[in-house]
Amino acid sequence: MANESNLPDISFDVANLYQEELFTDRTAGAIRRLTPVTPDGLRDTTRPVLFSGQTQLMTPGGVLPLGFEMEVETLAEAIAQFPNAVRLALEQAIEEAREMRREQQSRIVVPEVGGGMGGGGRIQL
Repeated sequence: MANESNLPDISFDVANLYQEELFTDRTAGAIRRLTPVTPDGLRDTTRPVLFSGQTQLMTPGGVLPLGFEMEVETLAEAIAQFPNAVRLALEQAIEEAREMRREQQSRIVVPEVGGGMGGGGRIQL
């Protein structure tokens, strides 16, 4: 029936199931722990537990959300690494913004060719 309406077939990848838990101090941010599980909900010990962090920083342009992976094995390690992980994610976001700005500035401005009636002097990016 999905093919009739051009909608994709969606199904869970039962070999890649995780139980998600969120830990927060309600100020600095949040740490997400993804624990691998089997289709019957039991802990899958053949795959590692994954941790990621998220926070928001106020900037002159508004709120900047930051999300980042954390290569740790325990919640205690994630808490200890959180400040440094935020710093690294912010540095990466700043560098990506600088790169985008450089790309925008390096675009060539070319006047419209072929004219037609009504003056062709429009500049296109």
